[in-house]
Amino acid sequence: MKITDVVLVELAGAYAGLEFPPGSRQAKQLDIYPEFDTESDSQGPVAGQTMTATYVEIRTDAGVSGIFGPIQDFQAFHVYRTLRPFLIGRDPLATELLFDQMLRLDRHGRSGMFMTAISAVDCALWDLKGKAWNQPIYRLLGGPTRPAVPAYASMLGFTVEPAGAAEVAAAYKEKGYRAQKWFFRYGPAHGDAGIRHNLEMAQAVRDAVGADYTLMFDAFMGWDVAFSTAMLQGLAEIRPYWMEEPFPPERVGSFGRLRRATGARLATGEHVYTRWQTKELLVNEAVDVLQNDPDWTGGISELTKVCVLASAFDTPVVAHGHSLLAALHVAAAQPPTTVPFVEYLVRGQEGKQALHKHIYRPEQGEVQIPTLPGLGLVWDENQIESQRERTY
Repeated sequence: MKITDVVLVELAGAYAGLEFPPGSRQAKQLDIYPEFDTESDSQGPVAGQTMTATYVEIRTDAGVSGIFGPIQDFQAFHVYRTLRPFLIGRDPLATELLFDQMLRLDRHGRSGMFMTAISAVDCALWDLKGKAWNQPIYRLLGGPTRPAVPAYASMLGFTVEPAGAAEVAAAYKEKGYRAQKWFFRYGPAHGDAGIRHNLEMAQAVRDAVGADYTLMFDAFMGWDVAFSTAMLQGLAEIRPYWMEEPFPPERVGSFGRLRRATGARLATGEHVYTRWQTKELLVNEAVDVLQNDPDWTGGISELTKVCVLASAFDTPVVAHGHSLLAALHVAAAQPPTTVPFVEYLVRGQEGKQALHKHIYRPEQGEVQIPTLPGLGLVWDENQIESQRERTY
C-alpha cells in the first residue's frame, strides 16, 4: 500500500447542534496590555448558521483512506506545503517510521505549528491503519481497558458571573459529570480586584456543587508567579483538584517555585510538544497532571509515548480536549491510573462534531468508546451542503 495523495477537504453545512447562551472568555496573555483586554462573549454557532471545517485526508492506491479534523489553518498550510510532497509514495501503515521522518524533516519543526501539522497527519494515518485492519484504533494500541471513559465537563465560554456560574455548575453536576473545570477571566492586569472576582466565581461554583465534588481551574497562561501565588493561596479552602497553565509551560522553574510555595497540584501540557519537552516537566518535578493534546503534541503516536513516560513518574495524563476522538482512543488503551478521564469541552465539541454522523457526547459523565474502524469519524452527508479541496 502506498500513499497517493494528501488532500485538504473543506466541508460546509448548516449547524444543527446544541446552542448556548452568551458567556465569558478566559484570561489571555495579552490582557496585560489594555488595548487587548476587551470583553467579548462566546455565543458559539446558532441553528442554521453555515459552518466550515477542514480535514486532512490521506488516500492510498488500495482504496483505503484516513481522515482527521477539523484542523486549523496553520496546520493545513504546513500539511499541504511541506508534509504532502514528502508523504506521497510512502507506506501509510509504517506510522513509527513516518513520524520519525516527519520530525526530522524540518530543523525548526520539533515544536509549534509544524508539530501540530505532523500531529494531524499522524492521527489521519492511524485512522487509515484502523480502517485497513477493520479495527478501532484502541485495539491496535492494546485496548480496550474499559468500555467507556469518564469525561470531565470543561466549561470554557460559560459565564464567570458568580450566580450564573453556580447555576450552570449545579446543572452539569445533575447531568452526571463527576468533575468540572472552570476558566478564570482575570489576571495580573486586574490586580487585587481581579483576584477577588476570580475567587468569588470559584467559591460560588464550589458552593453549588458541594465540598466533595472535583473542581479544576484554568488560567490559559495568563498569569505570572506573583498573581498565581496569591490566587492559589486564596483557592486553598476551595481545594481545586488542579490549577492549569498559570503561565507558559516552558517556564519550568516557575512551575516548580509555585508548586513549592503553595502546595497546589499543577497541570500543564496543552502547549507542550513531544515526549522530550514533557520529560523536562517530569524530571524537574514541575507538574502533577500532564495534558498533552494529540492534535498538537505529535499525534496518537506521540501521546501514547507520553503516557508511557508519565506512568514511570506516576503522573496521570488527561489530554487537552481540542478534539475528542484521538484522545479517547489513547485513553481506552491505557490503564485508568495513567489516563483517569478525558476533557469534554461542553460548548466547543458541538462545533467540532457538527458535520459528523456520529456525535460523541458524555452520558452520565462517561463517553462510550467507538466501535467503528479507525477513529470512528464519519462525515454526515445529510449535514454537508458543499465540499471542496483546499490548496496553499
